[in-house]
Amino acid sequence: MYLTKTITDLQQHLQVAVKKGANIGFVPTMGALHQGHISLIKRALSENEYVVCSIFVNPTQFNQATDLETYPKTPAADVMLLAASGNHVLFHPDVSDIYPNGMQVKPRNLGPVSTIFEGAFRPGHFDGVAEVVSRLFNAVKPTKAYFGLKDYQQCMIIKALVELENIPISLVFCPTQRENDGLAMSSRNRRLSAEQRKTAAIIPQTLAFIRANYSYYKKDELLLAGREMLLGQLQTEYLDIVHAHTLQPLDSASDPAVALFAGRCGEVRLIDNMLLTE
Repeated sequence: MYLTKTITDLQQHLQVAVKKGANIGFVPTMGALHQGHISLIKRALSENEYVVCSIFVNPTQFNQATDLETYPKTPAADVMLLAASGNHVLFHPDVSDIYPNGMQVKPRNLGPVSTIFEGAFRPGHFDGVAEVVSRLFNAVKPTKAYFGLKDYQQCMIIKALVELENIPISLVFCPTQRENDGLAMSSRNRRLSAEQRKTAAIIPQTLAFIRANYSYYKKDELLLAGREMLLGQLQTEYLDIVHAHTLQPLDSASDPAVALFAGRCGEVRLIDNMLLTE
């Protein structure tokens, strides 16, 4: 596996693959890798001749300094996991490589999807996400880019970004990978104590309950029951059922639907979702 830290070196290295007509798959990450990330790498390897994974903890998407400071970093373990997966290139830039002129964030009109749920609870978060993804796409220039649906709203933001800026890239959104207890794989899970980990399992249980009963009960009834399941277990920020493509309120029972959750288990903020209909 080739390791590079600069955009210039990355692009020079990729020229060989590009000249051969190879498709380049790209998996952007913030490190602290787990099997959810590796599932993206494997999907990319199955669909492209060459795969690049980036590890970059993006400062502009954190609206709380403490969250940035406590974000887990496991570089040695990450390299071992990626090498074992068959990944071809690891792009591990410094902040100065991605933001050479300072951490400037271009204003973008990404539509209503950017202002609700995570957009409301984490002001500026999606501006930072869109900025770094745009810069990484420009650096790697991949054929396809792979993202996990665990960060469902983020996937919709990236889709809006690609459409807004006419970026010539195919997006591949992959199913959420889960632990044995159903908890969505996340780097933040490492910060949970053993007791908190048991408590957090109520999140996928609640979402699975909503999915199992979606055809039988009204939305408000399901949300009330779901919130009662979570009550006293977690500090819930939101639990809602919305249109799976726009994240806006449902117009009819036939609309594609997704259930979205965010909340805190102790100091650890967790998000999850589950498609109800497609």
